[in-house]
Amino acid sequence: MAYFNNKFKNEALDCFFINFDIEKLESIKDILMQYPDLQGFTITHPYKKEIFQYLSFVDENAKQIGAVNVVKIDDERKLAGYNTDYIGFQGLLDEALAGKNIKKAYVCGTGGASEAVKFVLKKKEIEFEDLSRKNDSYQHLKSVGFNSNELIINATPVGMFPKSDEMLDLPYATADASNVFIDLIYNPEETMFMREAKKHGASVYNGLKMLTLQAEAAWGIWN
Repeated sequence: MAYFNNKFKNEALDCFFINFDIEKLESIKDILMQYPDLQGFTITHPYKKEIFQYLSFVDENAKQIGAVNVVKIDDERKLAGYNTDYIGFQGLLDEALAGKNIKKAYVCGTGGASEAVKFVLKKKEIEFEDLSRKNDSYQHLKSVGFNSNELIINATPVGMFPKSDEMLDLPYATADASNVFIDLIYNPEETMFMREAKKHGASVYNGLKMLTLQAEAAWGIWN
């Protein structure tokens, strides 16, 4: 929200961006009635998949990803869904992997953001493995540890403010300078996930660049 409001102020745009803190997705109907001039909105966890039922159009990339994070409202008040998370992550990944020879990635999380991450990894032909609390994949990784030239991505909310003292249970001590750790969280700027990986020489990145790139892509869709 702060990103867009700062953008509107700096560029002298007659727009504003507000937060709708909803307990159930069907509240969107009430929001559309209350704000008839609303041109679009973003969707966050946990509604990136559930939003499909309200959309009249879904962009092909969003269909493939299976998640929507940006909605445009047309003149007839119909909703069109897009995914800009993958655009943001693609830019972040390009920066993080520059000069690296990554052979495999681990994706932590099963939400909409993780789907955008996997979409980009597939495009770049990077082999990846899902890590989920629903199976023993975390435990297995702890038993074998990380190998050289591996990428680890946190697409979960673990470690996000205000629970900044939390981190995923991973074998950080087996990481080295060839490994890259990406946390999609940007608040705090350095999460425990990043801090622990950095202790062992790994390169670490937060999600701020992804946020910026996906937000600019969203602005392009709305305009």
